[in-house]
Amino acid sequence: MDLHFGDSKPTDDERAAVDALLGPPESSWEGADRSDADLRWARGGREARDRRDLLLPGLHAINDRVGWISDGALDYLCRRLTVPPAEAYGVATFYAMFSVKPRPATVLHVCTDLACAAAGAPELCAGVEERLGPGSGVAVERSPCLGLCERAPATLAIRAGDPVRTAVSAPATVERAVLAASAPDSAPEEPPAALAVPQAGQEGLMLLHRVGVVDPASLDDYRAHGGYTALRRAFELGPAGVIREVTDSGLAGRGGAAFPTGRKWQATASQPDHPHYLVCNADESEPGTFKDRVLMEGDPYALVEAMTIAGYATGAHKGYLYLRGEYPRALHVLEHAIGQARARGLLGDDVLGQGYAFDIEIRRGAGAYICGEETALFNSIEGYRGEPRSKPPFPVEKGLFGKPTVENNVETLVNVLPVLTRGAPAYAAIGTGRSTGPKLFCVSGSVERPGVYELPFGATLGDLLALAGVRHGLRAVLLGGAAGGFVRADELDIPLTFEGTREAGTTLGSGVVMAFDDSVPLPRLLLRIAEFFRDESCGQCVPCRVGTVRQEEALHRIVERTGAAAAGDIALLREVGRAMRDASICGLGQTAWNAVESAIDRLGAYE
Repeated sequence: MDLHFGDSKPTDDERAAVDALLGPPESSWEGADRSDADLRWARGGREARDRRDLLLPGLHAINDRVGWISDGALDYLCRRLTVPPAEAYGVATFYAMFSVKPRPATVLHVCTDLACAAAGAPELCAGVEERLGPGSGVAVERSPCLGLCERAPATLAIRAGDPVRTAVSAPATVERAVLAASAPDSAPEEPPAALAVPQAGQEGLMLLHRVGVVDPASLDDYRAHGGYTALRRAFELGPAGVIREVTDSGLAGRGGAAFPTGRKWQATASQPDHPHYLVCNADESEPGTFKDRVLMEGDPYALVEAMTIAGYATGAHKGYLYLRGEYPRALHVLEHAIGQARARGLLGDDVLGQGYAFDIEIRRGAGAYICGEETALFNSIEGYRGEPRSKPPFPVEKGLFGKPTVENNVETLVNVLPVLTRGAPAYAAIGTGRSTGPKLFCVSGSVERPGVYELPFGATLGDLLALAGVRHGLRAVLLGGAAGGFVRADELDIPLTFEGTREAGTTLGSGVVMAFDDSVPLPRLLLRIAEFFRDESCGQCVPCRVGTVRQEEALHRIVERTGAAAAGDIALLREVGRAMRDASICGLGQTAWNAVESAIDRLGAYE
């Protein structure tokens, strides 16, 4: 039995938004205003089903034009794609940035996550909600991390229309946030990405050396500073030679799992099933992470070049760039860069005249942390709820659309460029034996110079915080974000390597380094982490669906009472945490207890 919306009809704006994406309907089966004569037979059903992956772009099109998704709009989109309305409703309600209930055309997202919470987000929220009450024409929504941690606290205003308009306020005050929501076209322009890189312009940088030096909109400027040298060398080496270089370099994934990149590429390239796909995971939703945003906004052509190399090496002719919905500037910058590369023969049917066809399509996320997990990301692109799949089969065998797929995040891909331009031995000589190359770290919180830092693997946590200017009264440092763990202020000699952090009982994760001084109430911070995981759990498996709720409930009780009265809840937390870690289907549930556990055991958070 399916869900139906009765006689709901799309408005002219809703119909126009869908038709702009899919083209005009060809028959009454698809919703065309024609005679009922063509309802006697169905046409184009198979072709429509093959476009199921356009469901998420279609939902974006409606939401961007109107501000919310009505029953009539959803029913019309379902007709066009022959998607059951019940399934489409499940997808639409899965993402935080969509609404299936009426709301104003302007939505102001106010970040309440870790860095912003420590920088005064609760007071900002209260002030904004007081100023923008009912009747203001603005919906104020408390949001998870917006990826603007170096400029906390942050807000993002989105005004629906044709075209949709956005305005970022960071660091935000009540006045700036209200201005961004009330008049997004009049809001101050965002600062350039280079301001998020305190090392910008310094010699010796490998991944950030162009940020703040080249014009991110200029392909000629990028090529004048070494751009597309790596792709030319890739064509000289051939696909097998590229994979050999990447393997010999020791490059490991920078998204947190640290899987050897060369092995993943080789496993995908060797699959006999075709076509192969490349997916760039730019959905960095981990609280405290913003390095990929800075790379995309400050050096977009580097990502386009790196994706082309990865596609060439693995036999893929189509690349999908899955981008956070909360990154409107990155979207515009990358759309321009891809368009320029395509116009200049660097993407398309014959890349650089080498007879290799490759193109990139951007797909926008819509506010779902779980879509950072690779198989959940595949489901999202395909037009399903972003829920993780069971493994095996692994993505290198059956990934996107059931075909062999290689998935890497932005930082991992950009690392391929120096591997090819410098050579694998030179790259492997940087860092340590088991953690090679440079690493980007997202430093925020109680530091004087927050931002993205590039250091070789092996530098200590103290070295990094010295560069960032840690403030007096440091109490704790969170490594790896909400899914990571806390370390004490006297543990700054921890080497920032995959193996070094593992031996210290913590994790490097995606490179989050968030410092907290004595002014930050640690119990409230832990409660915010628990709320985050409760909200972001996809609900597919019981250990995570129930465990994240029980964890939050226990922490609420502990915040309200301490000492012996809290001992039972701490024991319960340990039991629930072990169950989530052992039995959850994906990394969200498996890591949801990490930060709380480390705060109890290392920091004595509730003593």
